[in-house]
Amino acid sequence: MTGTMYPFLRRDPLDVRASTEEKARESLELRRRVLDELMAPLAVAAAELAAAFRGGGRLFAFGNGGSSTDAQSVAGLCTARGLPAVSLTGDAALVTALGNDVGFDVVFARQLAALGGPGDIACALSTSGGSANVLRGLVQARSMGMTTVGFAGSGGGRMAEERLAEHLFVVPSSSVHRIQEAQATLYHVLAELVSADAR
Repeated sequence: MTGTMYPFLRRDPLDVRASTEEKARESLELRRRVLDELMAPLAVAAAELAAAFRGGGRLFAFGNGGSSTDAQSVAGLCTARGLPAVSLTGDAALVTALGNDVGFDVVFARQLAALGGPGDIACALSTSGGSANVLRGLVQARSMGMTTVGFAGSGGGRMAEERLAEHLFVVPSSSVHRIQEAQATLYHVLAELVSADAR
């Protein structure tokens, strides 16, 4: 019973070292690949984001689950460089109130409607590219004249299909872990490029 409910609890011995080395190799290869393939679009996005910051814009980052912690990282990378940024997942009381009283699919759109405006930046993170609340946040941001940035995995999901982000960075992997690791590399590089040009 335990094996079917929890397939990650193995009965056979696992070579932890070999498994760790293989995952590290996969992660490094994917990070190098996305940087090679996406460096030019990252530079384009960085120039636009830097201009938005110079014009008084603020960045609002959002995502679900592990991507919510990535959103907090994006906001932290910006604020550490003196750039105004907020993670829309940081206020648990607000997120749960909106989710309970209005609906979880609007927790980001409602915050953007209240806090954002033209010239601001919406940064959406999703491993699937298909989270309803993330997509609605991007739709709201675009309707308000905000610059939209998206990070997704696999084929980019609806975020790519519906072209909801002006600057979309898709990690070509179906592994949630590898996607988030590569996304972290991309948004760290983006933050460096933006901060170098935003002053």
